Amino acid sequence: MKKLLITFVTIAIILVGALVIFQKVNFNRVGAEEYYTQIKGEGKLIEDKIDSGEKIISYEYKLPAFDKDGRQKALTFTAQKQLRENAYLILFVKDDKGVTSYQEVKKKELPKKASEKLSK
Repeated sequence: MKKLLITFVTIAIILVGALVIFQKVNFNRVGAEEYYTQIKGEGKLIEDKIDSGEKIISYEYKLPAFDKDGRQKALTFTAQKQLRENAYLILFVKDDKGVTSYQEVKKKELPKKASEKLSK
């Protein structure tokens, strides 16, 4: 009986731990390449309607981005709001999906070569 109770408790702990990990991991960033860009100009307004008739608004950005070695790539991505002018972003890019996520960062957090390219 004791062994059965210990087995159930161990399984419960493992399941709770896995649940906590899966809630904190952003799978859109796992295995993605990182590129850095700076917001220049307003995004292009895109309006869509979902089946319920509700209007969904997003903004499309087409910007040059640089990896940590300073290699350039033109990337297109959307945001649910107009992004702050001159903000620096890290873009998470997967070959088969394009930009899957982004996060605003401070200029001092940019890799040196990417920062130099964005400063031009």
